[in-house]
Amino acid sequence: MSNIAIKAENLSKAYQLGEIGTGTISRDLERWYARIRGKEDPFLRIGETNDRTSKGSSDIVWSLKDINFEIEQGDAVGIIGRNGAGKSTLLKVLSRVTSPTSGRITGKGRIASLLEVGTGFHPELTGRENIYLNGAILGMRKKEITRKFDEIVDFAGVERYIDTPVKRYSSGMYVRLAFAVAAHLESEILIVDEVLAVGDAEFQKKCLGKMGEVSKGEGRTVLFVSHNMVSVNLLCQKGILLNHGNLQFIGDVNKAIERYTQIEQSMSSIYINKSTANYSIEEVRLLRTNDRVRLSFSDLIKFSIKLNITDSIQNVHLGVALIDKWKRKLFTSTIPINQKAIYLLSFPLNLLLSGTYTLDIATFIPNGANFNYIKDICPFEIEDFESESAIYGHADVGVINVECVWE
Repeated sequence: MSNIAIKAENLSKAYQLGEIGTGTISRDLERWYARIRGKEDPFLRIGETNDRTSKGSSDIVWSLKDINFEIEQGDAVGIIGRNGAGKSTLLKVLSRVTSPTSGRITGKGRIASLLEVGTGFHPELTGRENIYLNGAILGMRKKEITRKFDEIVDFAGVERYIDTPVKRYSSGMYVRLAFAVAAHLESEILIVDEVLAVGDAEFQKKCLGKMGEVSKGEGRTVLFVSHNMVSVNLLCQKGILLNHGNLQFIGDVNKAIERYTQIEQSMSSIYINKSTANYSIEEVRLLRTNDRVRLSFSDLIKFSIKLNITDSIQNVHLGVALIDKWKRKLFTSTIPINQKAIYLLSFPLNLLLSGTYTLDIATFIPNGANFNYIKDICPFEIEDFESESAIYGHADVGVINVECVWE
């Protein structure tokens, strides 16, 4: 018996930008005639990749294009990609919120989805009534929902408001109850979008623990969309990477994160800013020759930072933070600006692990406003396959490289 929980075959979803319709009655009739004959929409042939940064010439865009994958029962899968990559569209198709333009998707088992704050909730109903409503939508009997009711309320932490209409809930209370319902009612597949970011840090940690329990302990399938790579790595064993609606990678979650990091960053060692504002960061340059820089632990890395200073202001600082591929800030170094236009920063790499790193740079007044704050620039790679850390491959083995003594 097959243990495939979800299977996508040539899955595509197109959207029309602007006003609905083609602009003329004759073209609308042409589309309608093709649809009743079971033919492909003739205007989808000229659809473009869904790149939100470019204007394009077609009003049809492919949010998803020819996606193929299989997810096994019990898998915890992280779906990652830039904004506009097609992640939420994929989850909506999987959840039957919208239908695909072409291709098909098959699933085995009931699906509980949390795609946005208040998904499946009726604002006029109380929290108690919405729990029973969601359970009924999933096909559960009333006595089954009643058995889980106290556990749901306790997890959500909204007991005092359970008989209040949810339209009076804060967004945090909304998502607490919605996640508790989705996670505790007995569905075979749990789908969670970035909506958990609405909750506080304690609740996010609680949710990740519950999703891990659902996947590993109960053998249910979990699909998780997040821009927090640490959370994705902690929860998921597999990753699906989308870019402009195309499937770029499916497989080990650490390799998926590595690929995502490379897409997210323009792998250029030079950052140029055209701003003319006072104390803006005009240029940051990695003082090496290659665009994609691979360095060894023994190297000393050096950056040139050029500022645009038009007026003298007291107590302005320049700060640089080193960021790893998991978006963790490893350290920050600051210096008071003394009206020099160019500053040089260098540091040794022998405390870092193999991987990709970037810089966050800011000009600011301590305990005051930022003049300029720029994130994820000037990426560089450290590769050293002869070191002991290389044996771990793509695993997350920590933040720093420490030479320990074993006896």
